[in-house]
Amino acid sequence: MLSKDKVAMIVAEVLGTFVLASVAIAAGVYFNATAAWYVSLSVGFTLAVLVGTIGRVSGAHVNPAVTLGLWTLRKIPTPQALVYIGAQILGGALALAYFEFATDSDIIQAGFSTVDARVFTAEMVGAAIFGFGIAAAVTQKLDGYMKAFTIGMSLTLGILVASIAAPGFLNPAVALANNTWDKTVVVAPLLGVVVGMNIYSLLLAPAEKAQTSRSKKKK
Repeated sequence: MLSKDKVAMIVAEVLGTFVLASVAIAAGVYFNATAAWYVSLSVGFTLAVLVGTIGRVSGAHVNPAVTLGLWTLRKIPTPQALVYIGAQILGGALALAYFEFATDSDIIQAGFSTVDARVFTAEMVGAAIFGFGIAAAVTQKLDGYMKAFTIGMSLTLGILVASIAAPGFLNPAVALANNTWDKTVVVAPLLGVVVGMNIYSLLLAPAEKAQTSRSKKKK
């Protein structure tokens, strides 16, 4: 039987992804996806708020790519990762259903029938920048406003860079909410975040073991 804490984590991921995806849809529709700076700031600010509000409950992943990336860093066990991804996909689907119900209109299904290398690369690079920022926040053990700002602005920067040639979703659940589901917007963010997180973790993360051993020697 699920404990209250586990239920809270699942609910937080569903609702958090729903909010993030809804803001992404609203920002894109309002500006007809022509103002990348506005969309990126809106979504980045929303993620910063989510990190501050539900971060201590579930970690505020609200993105299957983030969950996969943290799983590769061994920051989350496999069963929890699978549950999180399911919750995030549900949140994205709910955002799509909510928008279509509230506006009494359909989001036209979109997507690439074939993989365009330039679009795929742009989406992956943007996601790598996002993952890089998350890994920095996690490995440096940032907290509070600093953690929320770092993660939120990393998403903003990633979207801006990706938008040069790609939709800039950087999140399969947000892509689903926009009724866009293809190899580019699903696979590219997954690969990008994993690469970005692992590059930071391997090359730039603080050497915790070394610091710990030095402190013991001083004692």
